[in-house]
Amino acid sequence: MTGAALAAVAVGVILEDMRVFVAGGGVLALLVLFAVLGGKRRPAGGEPPVRRLALARVEDLRATGGESADVPVKFRLTVAPEPEDARPAYRVKTTQHINLVDLPAYRPRGIAVVEYRPDKPWDVRIVTRPTPEWSRRAEAAEIDSAPDSTLVSNPDVDEGSWCLLALLAFLAGAALVVLLFRGPLFTAANDEDTPPDSPSRSSSTSRTFTTSTTVSGPSSSLLTFGRMRATAMELESRVETGFVTEATIEDRRMTVSGDSARPPTETFHLQTLPYELFPALVREARTTLGVRTPETWRIDITPGTGDGVGPRVRVTVSGPEGTAHLDADATARITDRRAVGESG
Repeated sequence: MTGAALAAVAVGVILEDMRVFVAGGGVLALLVLFAVLGGKRRPAGGEPPVRRLALARVEDLRATGGESADVPVKFRLTVAPEPEDARPAYRVKTTQHINLVDLPAYRPRGIAVVEYRPDKPWDVRIVTRPTPEWSRRAEAAEIDSAPDSTLVSNPDVDEGSWCLLALLAFLAGAALVVLLFRGPLFTAANDEDTPPDSPSRSSSTSRTFTTSTTVSGPSSSLLTFGRMRATAMELESRVETGFVTEATIEDRRMTVSGDSARPPTETFHLQTLPYELFPALVREARTTLGVRTPETWRIDITPGTGDGVGPRVRVTVSGPEGTAHLDADATARITDRRAVGESG
């Protein structure tokens, strides 16, 4: 019914036939009404489910937004249940809102405290404020990655045969309406110019990459709240990986470089950087390092010097007085300053 109604609306617009358009629109309105009435029914509540604590290894994470204090983050985890659960480690995918202040604490290959349901192991939630005991266990734990074959998902959300059946029914309804009006419809379509085909895009992969993007507009600046993270997500989608060996941020330009041959300790993940704290570092460098008339600024991010050490951040400002910089760690905490005229 939905496919036939949508097709009737489209055919009515193309043929400028008000009767067909009204008929399709009326059926759509009835379907929406039935859906609203059916959605008011709610299942009765029961006892709260049993949840247990466990440790989990963060395999990968990706923030999907950055316009508010809490951003949705997609996690891939290896959950290691406690021995009394008699369940081996398994993989799971989950999405959870994480506060921007807490986001740097979660990084690939790190250990987090999670809460899960033994009867529904795919129902996993990261505990952002664990108890001191579990915090100590997370700091000292080492968890191996579970194979991809152990990935669990909600069997109730089955997009297999049911979705295929719904798609076939939708297409059948639309095809029925199109066949009923095939004569006038195809005659009208032949009278119009055929739009040119979109050029195909070819892609190639290589072991090394360097890409950049420039923000435009009279008031555009990467110092605008949320702009850095959104630009990093765009570059990550372009290179199809979040692990890079270098990132450079300027007022209107961001550049990332990577090498797939590098070991993990010589890379860092773009989404683990505290972009929302970088503007404060730039202001600090422009006002406290002796550059009275700053003209340009640049942020360079490189991997840490050892395993477990986060990426290093350097903010450089330049002006008529000279060049100065400050260094910070992966949490935007300042670790060193070099004012104008100081060596280093």
